Amino acid sequence: MKQLLEQLKKRHRAAAADAYPSSEQVWAFCRDLVNWLFPEHTGRVMDDVQLEQYALQLETQLKDLLQNMGSRLPQDAATTSRQFMELVLGIYSDLTKDAEAILQGDPAATCLYEVIRAYPGFYAIAAYRVAHGLHNLEIPLLPRVITEFAHAKTGIDIHPAAVIAPYFCIDHGSGVVIGETTVIGQHVKLYQGVTLGALSIDKTMAQNKRHPTIEDHVVIYAGATILGGDTVIGHHSIIGGNVWLIKSTDPYSRIYYKADGSIKVV
Repeated sequence: MKQLLEQLKKRHRAAAADAYPSSEQVWAFCRDLVNWLFPEHTGRVMDDVQLEQYALQLETQLKDLLQNMGSRLPQDAATTSRQFMELVLGIYSDLTKDAEAILQGDPAATCLYEVIRAYPGFYAIAAYRVAHGLHNLEIPLLPRVITEFAHAKTGIDIHPAAVIAPYFCIDHGSGVVIGETTVIGQHVKLYQGVTLGALSIDKTMAQNKRHPTIEDHVVIYAGATILGGDTVIGHHSIIGGNVWLIKSTDPYSRIYYKADGSIKVV
């Protein structure tokens, strides 16, 4: 036990010297931001004065999170938090389009209020878009904390560095995995269990593009697995359920499994 305690003392001292804000505080900022943009998310409605005050509160909230991160930030906390708030209009615009895509893509959805309030796909995409904004400002760790909170709640795993265009729809969602270097175009729809992943590679290739590119207007059905940084799914394609792909497809392709286990490409 004495040997263990000595090792733990070193670990705790090192963690104290390299402190990050608590995960709960980081997630609270993301939740508060989404609630401000979309009152349907919690049902909390603000008047005009409160909306303006809340914008300043959110900027201060983020600045406080970043304050102790010091040299790990490319700029000081106040500048970084202000830059992030300037990105929020774009985040809001993209999420509004995502909500509309989910409403149009799911016959069971009755209205935008239902999508924003209850749909795990919207919840996970909202967390991703906030985290992606922080990632683009080169803020370490916090973006991953946000997407992993959403992952735990929804079963949808989106890396904050992935590049995803608007009008993105995740239907059902459990088991969806979107890797770090994935690029997804506009009007793409994924069903549950879809993996956009990497082929097994050496750690030294971590900075390379390892995950696929999905062009505009693609539908990928449940359980499909698409792997590799050189794999491009052409626009207006449909990928059937449980298909395994490690090579590119032409635009307007239809790919599905036949009863004998072979893949049919149309």
